[in-house]
Amino acid sequence: MTAPLWLLTLITFSGTLAMHIFVPALPEAAQDLGASMGAMQLTMSVYILGLAFGQLAYGPLSDRFGRRPVLMAGLALYAAAGLGAALVPDVHSLVIARLLQALGGCAGLVIGRTIVRDTALPQEAARRLAIMNLMVAVGPGAAPLIGSALAASLGWRSIFFALAALGMINLLFSWRLLPESKAATATSAAGGLARNYGRLLVSPAFLGYAVGGGCATTSMYAFISASPFIFVHQLHRPDYEVGIYPAIVLGGVWLGSVAATRLIPRLPIDRLAVWANLLSVLASFALLAGVLAGHLSVPTIMIPMFVFGFGAGIASPAALTQAISVNPRVIGSASGLYGFSQMGVGAVCTALVGTGHDPALTAAAILVGAGVIGQAAFWLALRRRPPSAPGV
Repeated sequence: MTAPLWLLTLITFSGTLAMHIFVPALPEAAQDLGASMGAMQLTMSVYILGLAFGQLAYGPLSDRFGRRPVLMAGLALYAAAGLGAALVPDVHSLVIARLLQALGGCAGLVIGRTIVRDTALPQEAARRLAIMNLMVAVGPGAAPLIGSALAASLGWRSIFFALAALGMINLLFSWRLLPESKAATATSAAGGLARNYGRLLVSPAFLGYAVGGGCATTSMYAFISASPFIFVHQLHRPDYEVGIYPAIVLGGVWLGSVAATRLIPRLPIDRLAVWANLLSVLASFALLAGVLAGHLSVPTIMIPMFVFGFGAGIASPAALTQAISVNPRVIGSASGLYGFSQMGVGAVCTALVGTGHDPALTAAAILVGAGVIGQAAFWLALRRRPPSAPGV
């Protein structure tokens, strides 16, 4: 019995969907709960933090106790927290519920990838991860639209009732359809697991793929977070267009993921992330050149960003597959640490973009810097890759 790819994709999609689905309902929820917008924004921040730090825990737990029980515990927490968020009396309770929801939701992000790597050889795993990435890329783009429709028709609490229902559906299907994928021989004592996890943290190959993968993908959060200021304040575009531009970037990621499913069987996987990230680096330099030349317009911004997203969509599954294959004994831990690094890079880039006075210039400079760091990290990983790691 194999794990259905559609179910692993749905489980992973759930964690990313909940990140942005609440954004359109923030003003309504703030009024209903008598909370400030700052307090409501905290419900978004704690979700991102929960996704980042929760992934560090699920990797080792799934290596120690198995994929299936740990995943089902996470899905149960996700569903229960969603129900709690729908029933909260105040914003403080909502913040706590959102943190617990993130801690449950990130189980799918880690263990879904881990199950794919457990059950497939590197080339096939990369192809399946590309398909998952293709579908999961829809999550951040579709989430605000879904959240807006639910809030407008049924109120903001309906968003969390819907997420709780999604969690229950995932839990039911996982109980019925997901087998345990961790090899029995992979069970290790807590001390041995801690040592192996520590080895990942000092492995140049793993750190290269992890840092490079984050710089190649979630660095785009800098542009996404700056886009309202770029297009509304600098280009004076109408407010209703703001949601379109991040969707175009995610469309590039989507197409890149499609391309990855075709390229992975035909090209060396150890070089694919480097080549794809190089495409994104060139696009970020084109964006920076346009900003510095004073040619700021929707086409001069969105064409490079679409290409950047395309490169990120190709690089993501290749970098992830290489990272979690560095040490086959701790695939779950590697998946969790990789996910943490992605969220960490995204959080740092998002924070940095708020420090500049020119949003377009700051975002472009951050993307260039992240791209160069990503290239250096990937080349370090290639040079220091263990002989047993997949390279073809």
